[in-house]
Amino acid sequence: MAELALEHVGKVYRNGYEAIHDFSLEIKEGEFLILVGPSGCGKSTLLRMIAGLEDISSGELWVDGEIENYKEPRERNLAMVFQNYALYPNMSVYDNIAFSLSVRKVDKKEIKKKVYDTAKMLGIEHLLDRRPGELSGGQKQRVAIGNAIIRNPRALLMDEPLSNLDAKLRTQMRVELAALQHAVGTTTIYVTHDQTETMTLGTRIVVMRDGKMQQVDTPAYLYAKPVNRFVAGFIGTPSMNFFEAQVVPWEEAPALLVGEYRMMPCREDAARISRHGSDSVILGIRPENILWEAPECVSAGADYVEAMILEVELLGAEKLLFFLLYGKKYVAKIPAEYAARAGEVRRLYFDMTAIHLFDCASEMRI
Repeated sequence: MAELALEHVGKVYRNGYEAIHDFSLEIKEGEFLILVGPSGCGKSTLLRMIAGLEDISSGELWVDGEIENYKEPRERNLAMVFQNYALYPNMSVYDNIAFSLSVRKVDKKEIKKKVYDTAKMLGIEHLLDRRPGELSGGQKQRVAIGNAIIRNPRALLMDEPLSNLDAKLRTQMRVELAALQHAVGTTTIYVTHDQTETMTLGTRIVVMRDGKMQQVDTPAYLYAKPVNRFVAGFIGTPSMNFFEAQVVPWEEAPALLVGEYRMMPCREDAARISRHGSDSVILGIRPENILWEAPECVSAGADYVEAMILEVELLGAEKLLFFLLYGKKYVAKIPAEYAARAGEVRRLYFDMTAIHLFDCASEMRI
């Protein structure tokens, strides 16, 4: 296990494109860190820089107190697992797992023991004589992971390792990966764009955009307190809804107007709106916080919109309602028991204890 630190790390290609900008982060020993963001945000580039597969243009990479910038990949003892498995097709599973030890001239008896121990841990000991072409996608990924962990790396770097698997197998492998990381305790940096992997695997999540870190925190805190509109919209499925809201005085506290509909913030949010001092804000609310029935805390004559339901999608125990308000499309998530129908105009209530507020210009959290 290792502690890693990135200090003002940057990556600029010869054509002038800046892939990573002034990136600083400390990764704790034994941590499972998720790097997430849209395509092209730099998450895979950053992982390859840590591995030594991409040069670092500026800044420093530290591993266990030593600068790693100029070390070759093989000198860093950081194992990488790729999306496409990177297995040798003409070698058996045994030889693929053993490969990193074989090239280091490790004693054959020790290799044999480590291969069987690793294969047993991954549940593939019965596959050791097979070749990669005879394996399923999930089995290939287990072999790739075995090849990575058998040499006891200081850290494990994983670049979208489950993206080629079907949904059912991804769920199974996600559970197995979490259990494996907990068992071996290896510091792990994991790149993904998958929301479920993001929220379930990591002890901390780094959200990236355009080569820059937007926010780093635990899954629960990222979900509850996104630092800006981008993070709020990126974390969560379906994405958060955003409404332009005018701030108006109402009795002793400010109210928010979404078009003609009045929303009454809770005391804490009202105080933040007052301190902010703007006459407009962005109101964010997650689909699960838009309700079919009025909550107990609803304000009289407020906290709802009347909208046209465009489409209803059944998701087993839940339904997604896509609705139209002032020419824009939004989504609510409600229990499947409610008889929602496309084409009807329906009053939908906002849980005002669960709203998020952002500045209109900077899009930062208020």
